[in-house]
Amino acid sequence: MSQRLKKRELDLVIVVNMFLTGFDATTLNTLWSDKNLRAHGLIQAYSRTNRILNSVKTYGNIVSFRNLEQETNDALALFGNKDAKGIVLLKPYAEYYKEYRSRIEELVEKFPLGKAIIGEAAQKVFIKLFGSILRLKNILTAFDDFAGNEILSQRDFQDYQSLYLNLYAEFRSASEAEKESINDDVVFEIELIKQVEINVDYILMLVEKYLKKKGSGEDKEIRAAIDRAINASPSLRNKKDLIEQFVDSVSTKAKVDAEWVAFIAAKKAEELDRIIADEGLNADETKAFVDNAFRDGAIPVTGTAITKILPPVSRFNKNNCHAVKKQTVLDKLGAFFERFFGLI
Repeated sequence: MSQRLKKRELDLVIVVNMFLTGFDATTLNTLWSDKNLRAHGLIQAYSRTNRILNSVKTYGNIVSFRNLEQETNDALALFGNKDAKGIVLLKPYAEYYKEYRSRIEELVEKFPLGKAIIGEAAQKVFIKLFGSILRLKNILTAFDDFAGNEILSQRDFQDYQSLYLNLYAEFRSASEAEKESINDDVVFEIELIKQVEINVDYILMLVEKYLKKKGSGEDKEIRAAIDRAINASPSLRNKKDLIEQFVDSVSTKAKVDAEWVAFIAAKKAEELDRIIADEGLNADETKAFVDNAFRDGAIPVTGTAITKILPPVSRFNKNNCHAVKKQTVLDKLGAFFERFFGLI
């Protein structure tokens, strides 16, 4: 479909979700939006129409059926100029790069890799500094001149990003423990990291390299690269044990893609069976519930579907056991969904 659209064989495409940000056609001139877009999703969707084609098409059109003015301004502030509000004017590349270089030098001087960041005050300085680097890098990638001039190596940048995500997890867990957020002055640019997410295909490519070099000294370096890539990814960090188990179990002669699909399918079934047994759930209904969630992209928290999988509990129990049980099951299935979604 993407190719047909690029070749102008299609006049109109109705999109539900993923294709909204998954292609690049310079011929596209208008996006009609009836979806609550925000952050990088909004920017990416709007950018579909902003590919200059010729002197006729020098810009794209957005026709929105929802009031997204505030979301648009928030997204522009997050990914570019906070004062833009409807019009974005980029400064020259040299100005952004000068600031980027200065921030990188400050980062390396104040927070050298391998040295722990001690104390909350120092951690907040690091979070603010690295966040500003993420914002600048996001702008600079729009310039061709930036390619090859990132200053930090990919390895070092991943290590800093991993540290950043470790602090994100620590600050978030601290806020949840306190129930009321005590970190209002800390802003994490997770949306910017998600934009350049490391995906499973990249990891599997590294696994193939690792297997080919197994037994040589180089395989240790590739294994370390796999660990760094996972640690630097918000979506893969909670799947690290699965990936490590796969790397340890797969044979050197295996077809990695096929082995991965079989491995994840087995692990998925195993962990779901454990949840079903632990919570006394209806097995068939639970499996259908989970299959639908992976098809639709989310665990449904309302409606009758969740009720069908629960064991019989009186709704009129004075301790409201039904509500407690429902929430427990939703929490477990939600964690299960996040763990396996997007892996195959």
